[in-house]
Amino acid sequence: MDQGGPGHRVSRGRAPIAHGGDLDAARLLFPGAPEPWIDLSTGINPVPYPLPPIEASAFRRLPPAGALSRLREAASVAYGCGDPACLVPAPGTQILIEALPRLRPPGRVAVIAPTYEEHEAAWRRGGHHVAAVPRLEEAGDADVVVLVNPNNPDGRTWPAARLLAFAGARPRDSLLVVDEAFADLVPGDSLAPHLRGGIVVLRSFGKTYGLAGIRLGFALAEPDLAARIAASLGPWAVSGPALAVGTAALADHAWRLEAGAARGRDAARLDRLIERAGGSLVGGTTLFRTADFPDAAGLFRRLGEAGIYVRRFEAAPARLRFGLPADKGEWCRLARILK
Repeated sequence: MDQGGPGHRVSRGRAPIAHGGDLDAARLLFPGAPEPWIDLSTGINPVPYPLPPIEASAFRRLPPAGALSRLREAASVAYGCGDPACLVPAPGTQILIEALPRLRPPGRVAVIAPTYEEHEAAWRRGGHHVAAVPRLEEAGDADVVVLVNPNNPDGRTWPAARLLAFAGARPRDSLLVVDEAFADLVPGDSLAPHLRGGIVVLRSFGKTYGLAGIRLGFALAEPDLAARIAASLGPWAVSGPALAVGTAALADHAWRLEAGAARGRDAARLDRLIERAGGSLVGGTTLFRTADFPDAAGLFRRLGEAGIYVRRFEAAPARLRFGLPADKGEWCRLARILK
């Protein structure tokens, strides 16, 4: 990875990006581990939304326009943007991360890092000059600024007022991309109700509702830009079953409130386990916690040998990220190792 000026780096490498959730890789690392594995390597809600009945026609027919409109209406209410024309449903936010760089000519991009590495990689693949900088103030004269709020993996946040002021002070043709993948269950500021020109907000469905396999995500932007993003995805971007599940779940406000409270209690419980194990908490969100350990490599090995997979970071060897256990049995297995 090439180094830029002080305080940032410019990425030009092509090394594959490691992600959580790969239990095949975990089994190769620890072939003698007991089954079933406990996968704590992702930030996906371990208590999923109960799947509603899905009509067989959703699997047989191309998704109808009416179903797409109903999903956009439900999402506009859930995210607080008010106007369904501002919503672009997509087969997961990763597709949107890939699409945005293709909508602009090559330019300078600042990614507030460390963060989800696919942002940096996607803009680089799009032919842009990408600098990873640690603070918003160091974005300089970048044409595009990208940040994750709350951030993955350290959980740091930026108030909406600060981001709006930052966007308002930049040139009219600049772009601020705010990935709010973990914002649904965290009380705090979202830019979704404050959309204006030059701002794109990304929201993840699968993480919040524990249904990552549905592959559903959203871009929120002013209608003209939203239409361009939608056109880049082509027709029928979201499957019929995903439209049905997403519409039902996003309209269930009571479930989301209850899930946020329950996962908040789980996160606090996980913090206590981590601290008792000698970990120094870095931060996190309602769906994951990140900590540094004196012997992170040894703890990763002990967890793996016990069939528990957590996320480690090549650039931060002392750091591990823990998702939330799903039930009493998983909590007990984790506690035994951490104690």
